[in-house]
Amino acid sequence: MRIEKLYPMTSARLMVIDVAATLQAAAVTLSNPGIGLAIVSARNGKAAGVLSKSDLVRHLTDSEQPTTVEALMSRNIVSCSPVDDLQAAWQVMVENRLQNMPVLGSDEKPLGVLDIRDALKVLFEQEQLQEHMLANYVAGIGY
Repeated sequence: MRIEKLYPMTSARLMVIDVAATLQAAAVTLSNPGIGLAIVSARNGKAAGVLSKSDLVRHLTDSEQPTTVEALMSRNIVSCSPVDDLQAAWQVMVENRLQNMPVLGSDEKPLGVLDIRDALKVLFEQEQLQEHMLANYVAGIGY
């Protein structure tokens, strides 16, 4: 299954903040339920980095110095595209220990955020369907 099939889920989790935003603005963005990652965009609308709740909390516990999103964001973006296979994207998330992964278009503009729980739910449902079809095949039902 391609990630584009999950567009309703991935687009609902999309939060984009400007590279020059304050950490207070980032905290407001990340305080929304179900949002664990904000995509930081440059002036051209392309993804410049990502900021997670964990990044923000880590900064607040380590430092009292005010800073901008640009100084705190992760510039190394591990992302997927809408045409990527969901199973492959899930494996990348597991290997990189990611809870959320940006979905970027070919122009590097943010389209959504894939949450690992959503990916697992869909993959599990696919496995259940395969198991049901196999059981029907073995039982000779529907063929």
